[in-house]
Amino acid sequence: MQQTIEVARTAINAKRWHAARYALSRARALANALPADVAVQEREQLSALREKFAARNTTAAKNARQAKSTPAGRVGGKTPAPRKSTAKNTTQKPKPAPVRDLGDRFINRASLGYGPTDETKSPRTR
Repeated sequence: MQQTIEVARTAINAKRWHAARYALSRARALANALPADVAVQEREQLSALREKFAARNTTAAKNARQAKSTPAGRVGGKTPAPRKSTAKNTTQKPKPAPVRDLGDRFINRASLGYGPTDETKSPRTR
């Protein structure tokens, strides 16, 4: 009984509503199987968990979640100024561009200024 109640409590706190519903139904079945004078404290815990589970979709619960989500002191207004880069960032060298594979294409090296102009023919065409 205690384990089932703890599973339900954990599921409710983690907002796993399907698991919480199943755990509450298992705990209710266990509580109904026991005599009324046994496990009185567990029945009270179970009813408190049922109330907490039932209040998950109420407007009060939604308002409480919204109030928690906005951090204190940051309700609105200015955004922080961007920080200036440090000296480490300015000393970084740019990465070289990747070398592309041109395949078997002929490159006229003479027109690029790498060799004499009389060697402009491709070795394949000689």
